[in-house]
Amino acid sequence: MVNQSIKNLIVLVIATTAITSHAAIFDDKEARKKILEVEATSQASINDLKKNQAAIEKRLVAIEAVIQGQGLVDMQNQIESLKQEVANLKGELEVASHNINTTQQRQKDLYTDTDTRLRKIESGVTPSLSGTGANSDSPANTAAPAVEERDIKAFADADGLSKSGKHKEAFTAFDAFLKEYPNSKLTADALYGMGYSQFALKNYKSSIATQQKVVTLYAESAKAPDAMYSIANSQIQLGQVTNAKKTLRDLVTKHPNADVTPNAQKRLKALESLK
Repeated sequence: MVNQSIKNLIVLVIATTAITSHAAIFDDKEARKKILEVEATSQASINDLKKNQAAIEKRLVAIEAVIQGQGLVDMQNQIESLKQEVANLKGELEVASHNINTTQQRQKDLYTDTDTRLRKIESGVTPSLSGTGANSDSPANTAAPAVEERDIKAFADADGLSKSGKHKEAFTAFDAFLKEYPNSKLTADALYGMGYSQFALKNYKSSIATQQKVVTLYAESAKAPDAMYSIANSQIQLGQVTNAKKTLRDLVTKHPNADVTPNAQKRLKALESLK
């Protein structure tokens, strides 16, 4: 009887252990299943995040390329603009330097000519009647020098206004000079001076027209090459670079030994270097 009870107890223990083991096995499978599901979901989320990250990085690279490209374009434009400004400044500096040299030489020539004429007047000999045997005390002999003296003074007054930077007044004075003394030996100089005043007043088209008169009517004058150089500078200011190059080439060809020719060659080289 006791043995039977022990047997039953053993059977019960074995059965209980089996059931517990089965339940433990069942719980372990469910846990693993849940873990696998979570891992799968997490991996999918990670993959999505990686895809989004890759897309964002791609867009960022594209945006940076656009920004950098635009930046290079802007920088290039700024460089070209600065090059143009430097060329213009160099041109203006050369014009100013040339005008100073021309003015100084003109002043020396003018003073020399004035002194020569005054010496002739003081000696009683007129340039127009010298060597003709006419009486130096006659009215004819004294009238001509007086006209020439007024001629010189009128030009000197206009030139003085130009050198002092009073370009509007200088233009008016040169214009009056040309009307009053159309046959003066200083007509070419006066025309050039008026054209320079127009250039200084930024009336570039009018300056070109005036300087062209010097080139056409006084081709043998020392002011002709200066007038051509002034024309080229006005054309540059008007953006007529092709015309300016042609004018400078003509100047170098026609007046290779003129004082202004070296500056013209430099200006032409500078213009040809621009793209």
